[in-house]
Amino acid sequence: MSDTNNKIYDALKNAPRLLIEAKLKPLQGHRFQPTGFADLGPARYTLPDGTEMLLVESVQSVANRMELACWDTGKDDLINDLKGLPYIRVKKSGNNGAVTNSVLEAHRINSPYILEGPDKAIFDKLKQEAAGMEIGPVDIQALAKLVFKYDPNAVIHGVFLAKSDLAGGRLRLARLLSGFIEASDVRVAESGGVKNDRVNPSGDTKQGFGNVPFHRTEFVAREIKAYFNLDLALLRGYGLGHKDKENHDGDFKWPDPEKLLIALSLFKIRRFLSTGLRLRTACDLELDGELTVTRPDGFGVPAEKDLLAECTALIAACKQHFAAPAITEVEWKPGKKSGKDKKGQEAEEDTETNKDAAEIDDEESSS
Repeated sequence: MSDTNNKIYDALKNAPRLLIEAKLKPLQGHRFQPTGFADLGPARYTLPDGTEMLLVESVQSVANRMELACWDTGKDDLINDLKGLPYIRVKKSGNNGAVTNSVLEAHRINSPYILEGPDKAIFDKLKQEAAGMEIGPVDIQALAKLVFKYDPNAVIHGVFLAKSDLAGGRLRLARLLSGFIEASDVRVAESGGVKNDRVNPSGDTKQGFGNVPFHRTEFVAREIKAYFNLDLALLRGYGLGHKDKENHDGDFKWPDPEKLLIALSLFKIRRFLSTGLRLRTACDLELDGELTVTRPDGFGVPAEKDLLAECTALIAACKQHFAAPAITEVEWKPGKKSGKDKKGQEAEEDTETNKDAAEIDDEESSS
């Protein structure tokens, strides 16, 4: 570990939060399309001083996009420098083809493809290793250690193991890292267009024929800004990598697993801002200037390449804390039943976690 990196961790050892802001701007022109919701449309609101605000990207969607920052879609695996980081892969029954994985799933480890299929290997491991948490307060440190073992990504972005057979469905880790994008002093930019039918412009539009005019609402803004929050106090409370549960106040040192979660979180932020800002067809943004750290004072976010190198080194250093092999596989075989419980009722799950992956699809439908 370099002296420079150690200074970075030392600067954070007493901070409750790491707060980061990033000014953004449209890659071309001035207009952009924000996130939209089926029953709401654009999320607009007014500050007490009268400033018109707009939610450009939600906490749930930004979480998904930061997870994608670690993924190589072409190879359907983690990017090369993050190989060795644990996660759970769901493979097709009867062959080695992949169905999905805990990095990309909306509920992460709580995905029904991981826990609800006929292959109960992961479910049984979690149940066995979470034994003793059925009664009384949940041991959060033990839970964090368990989740870190199989998927550190789920510790960063949070997970809710909402299964009654797993400690009564009470196993929950809150997000360490969150982010969202807002626009301030916004104005509506109305436009529209026509779907042309060059063969029969007056054809039956209900069947897809004819010319169809449509309306389009976009926005312009004085400022677009992304906000990120890394909860360092919560991370310290997990005690990951500590050999005991002593009070480390006064001479606190981040152990390697917690360093990995910090470095990986900062890498996710950097990579999202450098490669993941094409939020929708009509919302392609870019970083406008450098990142600003508002807390703690004097801290600077390292460069993306340096963070990635740090993650690679820490993955090797944390191998003893990971599942072996790092990729835990579970087999998925589609059943005849739908995604409902025995009473035909949808299973209750954490609302905040539920929206994570689905929201990207909802938002894309407004593109």
